[in-house]
Amino acid sequence: MADKIFTSPEEFAEEFRSKLRAEAGKDLKDCDNSQRYRALARLIAQKASEQFALSDSENKKSQKKKVYYFSLEFLIGPLLDNYLLNYGVRDIVAEGLQSMGIDLDELIAEEPDPGLGNGGLGRLAACFLDSMAAEGILGFGNGMRYHYGLFKQEIRDGRQVEVTDNWLDKGFPWETKHPESAVLVRFGGEVVRHEKDGKFWFTQEGGELVKAVPYDVPIVGYEGKTINRLRLWSAYPAHEDFDLDAFNAGDYAKASKYRTDVEAISQILYPNDAGEHGRILRLKQEYLFVSAGISSIIRNFKYDHAGADWKTFPDLVAIHTNDTHPAMCGPELMRVLVDQEGLDWDSAWDITTRTVSYTNHTVLPEALEKWPIETFRRLLPRLYMYIEEINRRYMDSFPRDKEGWQDALRNTAILWDGQVRMANLSVICSHSVNGVAALHTQILERETLHDFYELTPEKFNNKTNGISPRRFLGNSNPSLSKLVTGKIGDGWLKDAGELKKLEAYYDDDAFLDALAASKRTNKDRLANYINKTLGIEVDPDSIFDVQVKRFHAYKRQLLNAFKVMHVYNRMLDDPNYKPHKTTFIFSGKAASAYTFAKEVIRLINSIADVINNDERVNDYIKVVFIPNFAVSNAELIYPAADISEQISTAGKEASGTSNMKLMMNGAITLGTLDGANVEIAQLAGMENEKIFGLTEDEVEALKAGGKYFAWDVANADPDGVGRCVHQLTDGTFARLSGNFQQISDELMGNNDYDLVLADFASYVKAWDELTASYDDQRDWQRRALHNIANSGHFSSDRTIREYAHDIWDIDA
Repeated sequence: MADKIFTSPEEFAEEFRSKLRAEAGKDLKDCDNSQRYRALARLIAQKASEQFALSDSENKKSQKKKVYYFSLEFLIGPLLDNYLLNYGVRDIVAEGLQSMGIDLDELIAEEPDPGLGNGGLGRLAACFLDSMAAEGILGFGNGMRYHYGLFKQEIRDGRQVEVTDNWLDKGFPWETKHPESAVLVRFGGEVVRHEKDGKFWFTQEGGELVKAVPYDVPIVGYEGKTINRLRLWSAYPAHEDFDLDAFNAGDYAKASKYRTDVEAISQILYPNDAGEHGRILRLKQEYLFVSAGISSIIRNFKYDHAGADWKTFPDLVAIHTNDTHPAMCGPELMRVLVDQEGLDWDSAWDITTRTVSYTNHTVLPEALEKWPIETFRRLLPRLYMYIEEINRRYMDSFPRDKEGWQDALRNTAILWDGQVRMANLSVICSHSVNGVAALHTQILERETLHDFYELTPEKFNNKTNGISPRRFLGNSNPSLSKLVTGKIGDGWLKDAGELKKLEAYYDDDAFLDALAASKRTNKDRLANYINKTLGIEVDPDSIFDVQVKRFHAYKRQLLNAFKVMHVYNRMLDDPNYKPHKTTFIFSGKAASAYTFAKEVIRLINSIADVINNDERVNDYIKVVFIPNFAVSNAELIYPAADISEQISTAGKEASGTSNMKLMMNGAITLGTLDGANVEIAQLAGMENEKIFGLTEDEVEALKAGGKYFAWDVANADPDGVGRCVHQLTDGTFARLSGNFQQISDELMGNNDYDLVLADFASYVKAWDELTASYDDQRDWQRRALHNIANSGHFSSDRTIREYAHDIWDIDA
């Protein structure tokens, strides 16, 4: 480990007092916990920045390759506790604060969740930054600094209500603004051709000029040896254009319209792009962080490697694009190399395709980004010319010696049917294309990107997702972390593969008892949180059955809701039927325009309202919807879970990461063979999970056969799933906010597209068997331990080592 930033509680206390006076202008006794938190965070951030400055000069001498990870989301979560763990000074800081009458946990609780992401995409990106630093890789995030997060979710009358997430309200003590590194980005205008001395070039002129200003956040690697940074871009006016005449005339909106329009670019994550204005704003976001990021990379390269041949660029720089949001990295790098640096097309193309790589996150064709050509060309005229030329050269070089080449060309072209297809652009500009779970990659190769795979199979590879064991076990589960470290040492924080050593304790009764006690501690903690935030009392001795993730039809929260309805119905029909005491826990957000998903949230809350107030059943079952799912409350939920619900339609979930987090915390997977569930079951053993439902091949066969009819399935099971469908509209669960006709119409009118009804019987049977086995606590503890011991494979450190070796050509 690097030298500790504090060697004793006394040294820390002295530095902390000094920082607090500098930040707050007050003595310790006059400050509240919010001010104390800010001072502590600024102190740690300052230490990290100092280390970064020292190591940066050394890295320049070593000519180490740098990775720039472009992602529209970085769901980094609260950083203080994580960085204290990574620096190895949590105990020193806690003791130093205690000597001043301050509780470290209270300061940690002051930190908001940064509104920089929504779900798995952003959480994965954050874990990757953590792991790159832990592995000593120079890995830098590049994203957007949103003034407001996606939204803060509140539940009113059972409905999701989107409230402004003003996470920057009290500032963000981890960031440092760098106006000196600002980049100018141009939108609109026209492309002008210039010619002189037989040479010609193009410039984009007029339009709207925006200043992208970077804010850097330190990324502290485990043991404090490597400090990287996350660079977040914010949009500012390129010049002052305040209309004083309009202001004096009382037209205040007109007076500041330019500033307002520009700052809107970085106001909110994922603006609604259903209309033209929203599409333009979303496209501006994507281009701004790509253009500013590429300009920053080029500037750093020229400074770090003055006079270097451009051919060395791919040997010293890797640009990785996380999903299609940064798809413009390829053509933007081409534009800069040719227009600004004077390279010829072929040289620039060779550099670009050796530098850029792409991770695909979906097998759903409708989720692959596309932009109307006219919108794109009008907003980004010069970049569009590059995309047009890339597309022309691609089509001209397309092999025409195989039957069906016309279809393959149509499927792989960048420009087609009046659209710019960003996934195709990403593949064509990259030297590597990877999926994020073995099954996902197989489907990409076989279906979603099959024509590309046929043309360039060498580009394709799998990199199964991972999670940070430091964050999702070390920080989130102190009782289990202490237990594990007490038995096998703390090496698992650096190498999660060491969790395998826990296999030696499968038959150790004392250890299994301690494991059960740890789970109970975490369930007590979550139960207290639920009671405090929702006023619902839940029994920690009940099974905690957990499904927490973004709401989407294919993730099938509706299937889980039907199961709960079915258990309730059985209890009312048969007074002798007593399931094992269970608390059904849901959490997650639905996109603001995704009406179906929002209706499922309303259904779950309505079910909770009925069941939790029905004295005939609520001693045995309770339903809880935890609002505003975020990293902070996720760290309470994962350690407390007994059952991990991973029930997406087989073939639809790319990977999932909640399945990994829950596994690492000892939950048993109840799931389909989809995404990374397949690998979880293989590693921990099918006997230690509960798998149900149609496989991906069976799903395809059922749909292809044209013989599946949802009405027939419902009518054939009038006491089971058929009754659940009927109860959507018969008033059973309408007390809180009305019936659910829209869910019924979507489910039955679309012939059960996600096969909720088809998998229902198998799902209920699996749940019955799994919950019945909970009574054998010793066997349950062993199965939980199997999951923990085999979860090390899903460390993001392992994933990053594979990216480094196979894609970025770095020996980590």
